[in-house]
Amino acid sequence: MSRDVSPASHVCHAPVIVKRPGKIGNCPNPADYIANAPQIRRAVLDRLRGQSVLSAALFDKDLLTELAKFAAYLQLKRFEVGTAMSDKIMAAAFFEPSTRTRLSFESAMLHLGGKTISVADGKTTGVAKGESMRDIGQMFNSYADVVVVRHTEQAALSEMCEYLRVPLINGGNGSDEHPTQALADWYALLKWRPEITFGRLPEEFRLNIGIIGTPGNMRTVKSFLMLALLFHENINRITIFSEMADPLGEELRELTKNSPITIGFSQSLTQNLEYLDVIYMNAIAYIGDGYRFFADAFSLSSESRIKPDTVILHPLARGLELDVSLDDTPHNLYFNQADGAVWIRQALLLAIFGRVADVVPPDMLDNEPLPNT
Repeated sequence: MSRDVSPASHVCHAPVIVKRPGKIGNCPNPADYIANAPQIRRAVLDRLRGQSVLSAALFDKDLLTELAKFAAYLQLKRFEVGTAMSDKIMAAAFFEPSTRTRLSFESAMLHLGGKTISVADGKTTGVAKGESMRDIGQMFNSYADVVVVRHTEQAALSEMCEYLRVPLINGGNGSDEHPTQALADWYALLKWRPEITFGRLPEEFRLNIGIIGTPGNMRTVKSFLMLALLFHENINRITIFSEMADPLGEELRELTKNSPITIGFSQSLTQNLEYLDVIYMNAIAYIGDGYRFFADAFSLSSESRIKPDTVILHPLARGLELDVSLDDTPHNLYFNQADGAVWIRQALLLAIFGRVADVVPPDMLDNEPLPNT
């Protein structure tokens, strides 16, 4: 019997790709955030001029919300910024793998007309031959005007700072902090609920936030929590869901003990889901010499009993803890969170280099000095 060798019997058919129209998930309009305070307060953003950004502790509520306002204008493309940084070079030095942080910083710089040089793998640098971060910092003084660093070691940034003379931005250092991720987190939340910026809300409208993770050794969760404490007037309670006996650690215990926000702890997510307005989740921690995943006890899907208006944030990359069935729902603020990172990082770079007045039209710029300055 002869074998059928007609074309139809052996042609490999390409998979059908269905492109989704528009954007996926919850996409709040940046215009809603700037509606109540349209002018950019130059003196507030000028506090960032020449600054390194090593910790979320650099930001108070005024600085964070003004930076978010600036980012909203940039996202709406209200300003011409295509040549604002044409004379600047950013070094993106990533000694630990990254997708969103490295690419969003590089995209931000390129949109501003600047240039980028990159270290995408620490094994390709002199570190592989024993070079110190101190000496690498000295070299960056000659190569770039600003440096974004991610490293597995918590102390790497402070070592680099010993010789570095240009601004340094922490892109995530070990299990310590990731301050610009927290800026992206809160930029998404402020667009979603602009009213938490302005005044004090009635108690029934204040947020109940759930944090799934261990702030003591998850850098994104730690920085997010630090910025959350700035909104104590409009946050009712923060509940941390973790299997660890001490999810905060000593530093955060000291920081939170005097906060007017009630900080609670739980090992049962399902019993609390119906009370949460915001869920911030992460399942990856850098502990010791590698990544650890904590996704077994706490996970979410479209079957979870989440309030209809609850939003979910996740710094990504995700695993089994955040099911894709939530992607096409209004709960999904995590894609908007990732999208907004480009704009908040553009705003940050412009402020660090003192270029705010160069791109904001005079009629939209509030030049009032800060009190007592």
